[in-house]
Amino acid sequence: MTRRQFGASSASALALGPFLRTEYSAAGSVADQPLHQVRPPFRVIIDTDPGVDDAFALLLAMRSPELKIEGITAVAGNVPLEVGLPNALRMVEIASRADIPVAAGAKSPLLRRLVTAVYAHGDNGLAGAVFPEPKIRPTGEHAADFIQRTVRRYPGEVTLITIGPVTNVAGALNSDPELAGMVRNLVMMGGSLSGGNITPAAEFNIYVDPEAARVVFHSGMPITMVGLDVTRKTALTAEHLKALEAGQNAVSQAAAAIARKAIEQHRQGGFPSGPNMHDPLAIAAFLRPSLLKWEDYYVDIETAGELTAGETVGYRSRTGQAAAIEIRGSAPTLARSESPSTLRDRVRPNTKVAMDVDSPSFFDLLIGRLSGKQ
Repeated sequence: MTRRQFGASSASALALGPFLRTEYSAAGSVADQPLHQVRPPFRVIIDTDPGVDDAFALLLAMRSPELKIEGITAVAGNVPLEVGLPNALRMVEIASRADIPVAAGAKSPLLRRLVTAVYAHGDNGLAGAVFPEPKIRPTGEHAADFIQRTVRRYPGEVTLITIGPVTNVAGALNSDPELAGMVRNLVMMGGSLSGGNITPAAEFNIYVDPEAARVVFHSGMPITMVGLDVTRKTALTAEHLKALEAGQNAVSQAAAAIARKAIEQHRQGGFPSGPNMHDPLAIAAFLRPSLLKWEDYYVDIETAGELTAGETVGYRSRTGQAAAIEIRGSAPTLARSESPSTLRDRVRPNTKVAMDVDSPSFFDLLIGRLSGKQ
């Protein structure tokens, strides 16, 4: 193990304690820990719909020695699957990580027609940055089956990092009711407790497949939600682009090419800065939870609202984070005489929600790793 790997693995193991069912303490410094306490890399599966910020997230993950990436699973979202899947394969090739299997997943949401975000990511998903066709091929296994098989192979060890609609994960859970209890944690880029980005209520990843998101939030697995409440504070700038352009490696140069096109596209659209790094922040939240501030919520997904479908609704106890919460439904109509119904009684928080972020430190991590300075 190199000195860099030792420091990164130690810091990650210590910081992740409160979130990921690990026995490592969040207190103390790396220097205080004897060598035998350094744990192996964390097993993860990254579920993605590449996507500009997905590409950055994948490159960050593949440059992070704390992670043992068991596989990358592709889903339709930002772009159709036939566009996003080759993008995932391209990132794997750019990072020289052909050892990581890539599996194709759902081409459409569970119950809805696909809505994409090509207006933000461009028709090719990478803001128009052009890369060669990938030479490596995806596995022949469907993403939901890959997730199920891998989690069962390493029960209690695999963290799912979802940075697109969670259709693949919901498919795995629907076919295997015991699977949720075998997942170490699910770290999600999705949702918002402060308004949406595709509608006033809904964040894009949840909006695309709210039924799948509801399956996930009702599954009982530990969930860490990195939503718009924090990702809106991670705009890519011209200074970040310069740092990437100065990097002397293929990952940095590829990220710079995508960043340059994405920043140009945003400026043409009247935005003062580049795109927000939504998905890399979810990777960073797993690597360094201390970069963010967290609160416990019971989170559920609105699926029936005409104007609010895909909204992530957060409930927090007024008397304490661990106290039970009552979930009420709509008030009765004039045709009904009963009191407002209680949909669920005595539920408890099911999600760690990111509420604030140290954005400069996040970019130090992101740009540092992609450019090869960390």
